[in-house]
Amino acid sequence: MKTYAIIPSGGSGKRAVSDLPKQYLKFNDKELLAYTLEVFQNCSGIDEIIIAARQEYFDVILSIKNKYGFSKISKIVEGGIERQDSVSNGLKSIAAEDDDVIVVHDAARPLLTQQILLDAIKCAVEHGSGVVAIKARDTLIINKNDDFNEYINRENVYYVQTPQAFKYKILTNALQKAENENFYGTDESMLLTNAAYNFHIVEGNFENFKITTDSDLQLFKRIVDCR
Repeated sequence: MKTYAIIPSGGSGKRAVSDLPKQYLKFNDKELLAYTLEVFQNCSGIDEIIIAARQEYFDVILSIKNKYGFSKISKIVEGGIERQDSVSNGLKSIAAEDDDVIVVHDAARPLLTQQILLDAIKCAVEHGSGVVAIKARDTLIINKNDDFNEYINRENVYYVQTPQAFKYKILTNALQKAENENFYGTDESMLLTNAAYNFHIVEGNFENFKITTDSDLQLFKRIVDCR
């Protein structure tokens, strides 16, 4: 059995204040993407890393690979219009077996721990899927209008993160069904649900946040500066 990591890195970073996509910005002279890739390079449970990116940044990624010795990066493929297109392109580039594990992780989640990554892989091996999520701890409301807010019982509410790990056959079946139906989900767990698969939750943490806005970038910088 092999475990492949697919890192979609095709985002343009429009919500962050920078001309350069956020995953290529440097913090302490190290690219944000490099922080993410380092976790997978150093993980004993990962065999290969596939990066899906815009072609204009292939040379940047190759430079990062060589600079940091990321030997597990086996392929850099063209990213798609949507996230699941990028994941699909990554899957098509490998010759995986049905029981191999595919781990999908956002390029802009650089603070993933080794333990959470290994937990997700183990869950996928044992149950077919392992989706990292954190339980909601704030009061949740649906704002219907200025006069009425509906409160949501947070007892069974989770914030879904990545990594999300799946047996190859399960993920490819879900992607194929989505393609047949022209269905686009926001993440892989939604594709599984659309294909009538259940998935198992793996406990994450709040530090594993996705860097999306300029304030996220500033928070990440402060965290890195303190380490």
